[in-house]
Amino acid sequence: MKFIVTLKQGPHGSLLVITDQEIIGKNFEEGKLQLDFSKEFYQGEEKSIEETKELIATAQHLHLSGKNAVALGVELNLVDPERILNVKSIPHAEVVVEG
Repeated sequence: MKFIVTLKQGPHGSLLVITDQEIIGKNFEEGKLQLDFSKEFYQGEEKSIEETKELIATAQHLHLSGKNAVALGVELNLVDPERILNVKSIPHAEVVVEG
């Protein structure tokens, strides 16, 4: 399992964008909701699950998209399953990491 990961510096600390590799370049729309994975925001480097976990430990904010990325957030007790947004069955979650 591989993720596309990018670390961005924002006004409130570091933002780690983690996206399932297979949805990069695709666009999903449902009503007024849209997830556009062709945007530069989602472009990054391919990382293994172990590399991704190491990066998660250093980030203040997480932006998780795709079944595997969101499942990893749930597994690490960072994502509340009740607060996952689904657009065309693609799960998405944003997290502020308590630290």
